[in-house]
Formats: sequence, structure tokens, C-alpha cells
Amino acid sequence: MLRVTLYRGRECGLCDRAEAVLARIGRRLPLAVEAVDIASDPELEAKYFLEIPVIEAEGRVIAQGRIAEPALAAELEALLAERRGP
Repeated sequence: MLRVTLYRGRECGLCDRAEAVLARIGRRLPLAVEAVDIASDPELEAKYFLEIPVIEAEGRVIAQGRIAEPALAAELEALLAERRGP
């Protein structure tokens, strides 16, 4: 299972879309998605306010802003393959 964090804002259309994209990808790949409202933490809000949605996996940002579903799915598949090893 790959843990994925979606940093999002309230009333953010791009964030809603990113969450839906992750849900669709999660039907095919083993993902555990946690959505975090950046307004809940002043540091997160300062860091990501102009960049949301931001998707993080394996401790690094893998997508932000306008999310392209095919590119995100490919990135998540690659991360899962890395975890499985050769």
C-alpha cells in the first residue's frame, strides 16, 4: 500500500478534481490517500497556499496544481514498482 497525501484547500475546484483523480487511480492501485486541509496548519498554508493541490508520496511532491491523471498514475505505478524491487 502506497501512502499518498493530498494537500488541499477549502472550496478549491482543482483540489476536488485532484481528489477525484486519486480516487479513480486508487481503484486500480493500492493507495492509502489522506487529504489534509492546509488551513489547519499555518506552516502548511504558508508553504502550499499558491501551489494547491499538492500530492506527496514517499516523502516527495509528485504533482501539484493542475493534475494530469495519466502522468500521476504513471508516477504512482513507478513508485509502487520501486517498492517491489527488481
